[in-house]
Amino acid sequence: MRAHRMAGVVLTGLILAGAGCKSKTIDQMEFKSALNNYLSGQQECVWTAAMKLPAQADASKDEQTKGFDALTDAGMLTRKAEEKKRFLIGSKQVSDYDLSDKGRSMWTADTTQPGYGNFCYGHPEVTSIDGFTPPDNPDATQFTVNYHYAASHVAEWANTPEMKTAFPKIASDTNGQETATATLVKSGAGWTVSNVTPSAPGAIPPAASTP
Repeated sequence: MRAHRMAGVVLTGLILAGAGCKSKTIDQMEFKSALNNYLSGQQECVWTAAMKLPAQADASKDEQTKGFDALTDAGMLTRKAEEKKRFLIGSKQVSDYDLSDKGRSMWTADTTQPGYGNFCYGHPEVTSIDGFTPPDNPDATQFTVNYHYAASHVAEWANTPEMKTAFPKIASDTNGQETATATLVKSGAGWTVSNVTPSAPGAIPPAASTP
């Protein structure tokens, strides 16, 4: 009888040990937390490169003016029409754009280039973890993670149909369909992001010349 009891104890121990091994899984929420911590230091802005203001655009060319006009309608810029004389070929109508009082308070200046800056409206945040490799090794210390992301806490002035039409980048940043791949490495401090490869960015409105 004692032998049977001992055998039962050993068998129960083996079953529990096996269950313990199987319960060890890859925690995707740790990936999401590490990625969001990394992305929280980044901003989504209307232009992918800093823009110099004041700026001047040809009033007859919609591809030059539509972004500036949308920002003007949102109260971020002021607009002044002028006639620019051209040597021997008459003149043309241009629009001068500069920061409004509201825009100045929202402007993120580029500290490396005086006069340059951007209008930023949120920061990227992971919406889903789509996959990772290796897929079946909980003890791995490096993973390649695929995920979807979108701009979060989007500023009210940017989250309008007019702004999304003028700046396709805003539309793509907020639709939740953007994807990226990141390399995550585990250290004593937890998971850290060592590399991110995003999908292609949204289109950029053509740059205008400065007056």
